[in-house]
Amino acid sequence: MENETFNLDILQLEGLKVSPEASIPAFILLLLIYIFIMVSNIGLVILILMESSLHEPMYLLFCNMSINDAFGATTIIPSVLGYIFTPIAQRYIHYYECVIQAFCAHFHVAISHTVLTIMAFDRYVAICNPLRYATIMTKQMVVSLSVGAWGTAFFLVAILVSLSVCLSRCRRAVHNPFCDNASLFKLSCENVLINHVYGLGTGVAIMCGSLSSVTLSYLRIAMVCLSSKNKALNSKALQTCATHLAVYILLLFSGNIIIILHRFPNLSDHRKVASVLIHVVPPSVNAIIYGLQIKALRERIVIVLTGKK
Repeated sequence: MENETFNLDILQLEGLKVSPEASIPAFILLLLIYIFIMVSNIGLVILILMESSLHEPMYLLFCNMSINDAFGATTIIPSVLGYIFTPIAQRYIHYYECVIQAFCAHFHVAISHTVLTIMAFDRYVAICNPLRYATIMTKQMVVSLSVGAWGTAFFLVAILVSLSVCLSRCRRAVHNPFCDNASLFKLSCENVLINHVYGLGTGVAIMCGSLSSVTLSYLRIAMVCLSSKNKALNSKALQTCATHLAVYILLLFSGNIIIILHRFPNLSDHRKVASVLIHVVPPSVNAIIYGLQIKALRERIVIVLTGKK
């Protein structure tokens, strides 16, 4: 009985399937991407915090996105890197480590949606109520929005993973490059209908909530820009909104492509690769989009790199 319990506590993780010939190039590429994600995102956060001229709500809210991107990449990439040179039959992970990784993976995606939602609200207030912006988007409001974004994601994902942890286990194989909630409840032989319903409901609620909020915000912004004859205002609104919208579309595309690939069982290997990319592509691209598109950030980056004002 003790041996059986021990065996169920030590899970066999499929990991990312990479041919021996591609192992070294894949490892180097993924390692370089991870280094870039950490340096670019953490560097932007430090730059924003150190430069008093960037202590504006838009940039402070963006710190949430950079911190989350660094967190999400750290959740998945080191684990995937560690298993590239390990034979599939020898890829083991402890159950509690699998639970932590599953929680962090879903937490990262949920925060991405909630943070982009509050950033859309910031753009809405800035463009539609510019005279009241300073009184609405105070430091207290920025903190409240940030805590609300992280707290909501934490609460929903904690329930999601807890429902799977409460199930008994009869299997030990995780057929995925990393642990997620589906990997956890598939270890059980019990009825997992509640897990499916809550997981689907939570995913739909987060995605539809963020999508509807962002859509309504941008519809209102578009109406204001169309009715305004101020070209400078419209140009600034277009620049900041286009940056935010590009990041949001990238997140939606990365998430929905996994849902689409679930419909094609013969493309299971492609789906597994796509599940890793959602924690790799947005974190590596978001910093580039914001760093290059937002003029104030771009100027500060140039000053830091060249030492010239």
